[in-house]
Amino acid sequence: MQILESDIEFLEENRDCSYFNNELSDIRYRYVNKCTKEDYQNMLEHGWRRFGKMHFVPECKTCKKCISMRIDVNNYKFSRSEKRIFKKNIDTKLYIQAPSLTLDHLRLYDKYHNYMNIKKNWTYSPIDPAEYDRSYIQGKDEFTKEFLYVRNNKLIGVALVDILEKSISSIYCFYDHDYQDLSIGKFSILAQIKIAKELNVPYIYLGYWIKDHNSMGYKEFYTPFEILKNRVSLNEKVIWEEYKK
Repeated sequence: MQILESDIEFLEENRDCSYFNNELSDIRYRYVNKCTKEDYQNMLEHGWRRFGKMHFVPECKTCKKCISMRIDVNNYKFSRSEKRIFKKNIDTKLYIQAPSLTLDHLRLYDKYHNYMNIKKNWTYSPIDPAEYDRSYIQGKDEFTKEFLYVRNNKLIGVALVDILEKSISSIYCFYDHDYQDLSIGKFSILAQIKIAKELNVPYIYLGYWIKDHNSMGYKEFYTPFEILKNRVSLNEKVIWEEYKK
């Protein structure tokens, strides 16, 4: 990977863990002002994630619970329950476009995180336009998309998604729990799998899976999937293997 003068890399050590109380984590960051498709593909394969122009990967010294995982699109078969989710959302309109920022985005984002604060004790504070822009708008390229889920002309879900030739990266998703009977969170992932199949994209990267975690454990239901067996530098060969319970 070519490091440009505008790129900055650093390691943040002993920060509060985002997933476990009373735990510390070490995160390596790389600020990439302009990321090529080739470099981004390489980072995805090595377990890196992206928010805005900031890419990151865990390098915790004493914990390996955050496991990079990717859905095996070619071998994925929709279950009966998943087909029912598609059917329930037959009137949910999906718009795919470059990331944008509106009052509806901000209101939905805050509503979702307020709900998760009550349900799962997530840390919550209202997001301002500059923060949303920094996390979800900046760093966008031709491969950066947002999936907008609309019902009766109302925005009820947003998913930030990067679409490359060999990968789809699911960055983040938030939605209106008033429509929980539609399972918008699941529908969003299933819609991405369907699109990946249509585009012949072999993998969807869902980020980090933490087994049995109340917020990160759900990812294991999207089988078959592969996990990253070794976390090495960007110049070294990675090993992905199918996860078997």
